[in-house]
Amino acid sequence: MIRNRHFPAYDRQDMTTADNPAILGHAHRLATALHAALVVLVLASAVRYLTGHGFGDRVPLVLAGAVVLLATYAAYRLLNSQVWLALLVLEWFLLVLLAPSFAWCAVPLSFVALRVLSFRPACLVVAGMVVVTVVQWTRMADRVDPTIVLGPVCIAVLAVGAYRALERDALARQALLDDLSAAQGDLIDAQHQAGVLAERARLSREIHDSVAQGLSSINLLLHAAEREWDDKPAQARLHAAQAAATARDGLDEARRVVRDLAPAELVVGLPEALRRTCERLAAHSPVEVRVQVHGTPVTLDSEVETALLRTARGALANVLEHAAAQSAVVTLTYQPDAVVLDVVDNGRGLPRSRAKIDSDRGHGLAGVRDRLKQLGGTLVLESEPGEGTALAASVPLRATKESP
Repeated sequence: MIRNRHFPAYDRQDMTTADNPAILGHAHRLATALHAALVVLVLASAVRYLTGHGFGDRVPLVLAGAVVLLATYAAYRLLNSQVWLALLVLEWFLLVLLAPSFAWCAVPLSFVALRVLSFRPACLVVAGMVVVTVVQWTRMADRVDPTIVLGPVCIAVLAVGAYRALERDALARQALLDDLSAAQGDLIDAQHQAGVLAERARLSREIHDSVAQGLSSINLLLHAAEREWDDKPAQARLHAAQAAATARDGLDEARRVVRDLAPAELVVGLPEALRRTCERLAAHSPVEVRVQVHGTPVTLDSEVETALLRTARGALANVLEHAAAQSAVVTLTYQPDAVVLDVVDNGRGLPRSRAKIDSDRGHGLAGVRDRLKQLGGTLVLESEPGEGTALAASVPLRATKESP
C-alpha cells in the first residue's frame, strides 16, 4: 500500500494490509481536500441550523457537538485510525439526530472511511451513513420524497464505484511499474554479464595475439639455437638474440595489457580518483572523510597509480568498517623523489600487540605491502589504542614528467 503523508495515522499496520488495501489509501492529495470540505460543511451546517432554528435550547449542544467533531478530526495523529474513524462517525450520528443539517458532513466522512478501511467495511460505513441521512431528512420533511431517498444513495454508489475503479487502475499501473523495474534490473544484469564476457574475450585475444604468440616464437627460436649450438654457433647466437628481442617485445605487450586493466577511475588522474573513491566509500557512513593533495602532481606509471589507489581504498574501507572513527584524512603528497599516501583516522586504534606492520588490519594489508615492495616502495603502520591509526605508503619517483 502506498502511504499517505498527510494522514500519518492512516499508515498504522492495523489499518489495512497489502492484500486488503484501503481503496483510497494511495490518493495523496485527497487529504487536503477532505480537511477543507469537512471544516466548511461543519461550519455551514452550524450556520444553517442557527439561521433556521435561532438560539434555542439545542444550540449549545449542537455547537458543542460541532466543535467536538472538528477536534476529533484534528486528532488523527494521536489515535488509532479505525478508532478515530469510529469516533467521527459516532459524533456525526449524534449531531445528525440533533440537527439534520449536519447530514451533509457524511460526504467527506465517506471519503475518510474509504481512505481508512478496505472496500467492504468502507461500503458498510457509507451505507449506514446514507441510511441515517435519508431517515433524518425524511423526518424533517414529514413525507417520503424520492429525491431525498435516491439522491444520497446514487451519490454514494457513484462515489464508491468511481474510486473503486480508480483503485484498480492504480494497482494495475503499479504492477506494470514493478514489472518494468524488474525487467530493467534483469536487462542491467544481462548487459553487465555480456560486458564481462566481452572483456574476457578481448583479454583472451590480447594475450593470445601478443604474449602467447611471443612465447611460442621464443620457444621455437631457443629450440633452433639448441640444435645449432655446436655446429653453427653464430646462427645459434643469432637465434638467441632474436629470442631475447622477442621476450622484450612480449614484456612490453604484457605491460600494455596490465596497463589497460588499471582502474577506470584513474582516467581522471590519481588525485581526482582518490576524491571520488573516498566520497563513494563515505557516502553511507557517518565518518567524515577529507582528501588533501600537497605538492605538484606528476604523471606516474599506471602500476604506481593503481597501487596507491587500491591502498587508499583498502585502508579507508577498514577505517569505515572497524575503526569506529569520527573522521579520517587521506593525504597525497608529491615529493621531489617520492609520492606518499597517508590515511589517518581518529578511531580506537589497534592493540599494542597488533600495532606492528605484521599485523593484519584487513586481509589485504600483506598484499598491499607486497605490491608496494615490487614497486620499490614501503608501507608503514602506526597505531596506539584509543588514539587512531596512521598508514603511510611511499613509492619512489622514477621516470616521470610533470602533468600539464
